[in-house]
Amino acid sequence: MAPYLRIAEALAERITAESLRPGDRVPSTRQLMQEFGVAMATATKALAKLRQDGLVHVVPGIGTVVAPRPRRAPAAPVQRESGPDLSTARVVACAVDIADREGMAALSLRRVASELGVAPMTLYGYVANKEQLVLLMSEAAFAQTPPPPHRPADWRTALRDICRLQWVIYRRHPWLVQVTPLTRPRPAPHAMAHTEWALQTIDGIGLDPVTMLHVHLITTSYVRGFAINLEMEAEARQESGITDQEWLHTQQRAVQDMFATGSFPLLARSTEVLGAAFDLDRMFEFGLTRVLDGVGVLIEQRATGRLDADR
Repeated sequence: MAPYLRIAEALAERITAESLRPGDRVPSTRQLMQEFGVAMATATKALAKLRQDGLVHVVPGIGTVVAPRPRRAPAAPVQRESGPDLSTARVVACAVDIADREGMAALSLRRVASELGVAPMTLYGYVANKEQLVLLMSEAAFAQTPPPPHRPADWRTALRDICRLQWVIYRRHPWLVQVTPLTRPRPAPHAMAHTEWALQTIDGIGLDPVTMLHVHLITTSYVRGFAINLEMEAEARQESGITDQEWLHTQQRAVQDMFATGSFPLLARSTEVLGAAFDLDRMFEFGLTRVLDGVGVLIEQRATGRLDADR
């Protein structure tokens, strides 16, 4: 049995035995990591399995709790196998909503079918498999926020704008960072529109095609790399029921006691602005400026002939 299934089974037994009752918070991923000696991904999958089975659900501001026990019905509800209101777009929208609320670990074709009120096999009439579903979800996310219709003449402003736009997309859909591979791009017109827009931004300023592509990949990779923190923040908020700023507040006393030892004088200076220092949007903007500074140096060196074309 896979480790995550073993953990899910153990928690399900606690729920059945009522050592965990409806409304009780279940152990967080970090608690499961400590108890079962597994990685965060395994613990996350275990909680996702419980959500898929309807044993737990997420309560905003509280975290993951045991779901109410279902009432007995006189007869099983009739499933709507298909109909004029079911479409590929609706299947994709449902999948995006699940991933937005609970992360990719909670996503499965069975879960989507359950949300739509159809049999799991019905979905294969609209998507070939989960891989295609995920690709369509990614495309839907990028289609929701296309590149601007007008491009600033200044390359730096334009690259900054497209990077900020992608940051907005990842903020809306933190799971997206998992499904946008860098070295194995897939045919995805809406995502490729962002690439084309960025390449046109730096076309004609002295860079060869490979360097242009590298500039785009470096800048977009910066956005993707930073967006990993968005997914981790969403998972932590889901588990704990509190925001990052609220969590920092709970740690303030312990941090101040540690700084009082005098071992971390430079870190101690940041105590009063700890929240601002760890604000993801501020850190993103700071880093983006530095990355664009580097691109500016590259362009200047190419223009003056101080850098070989193969460097």
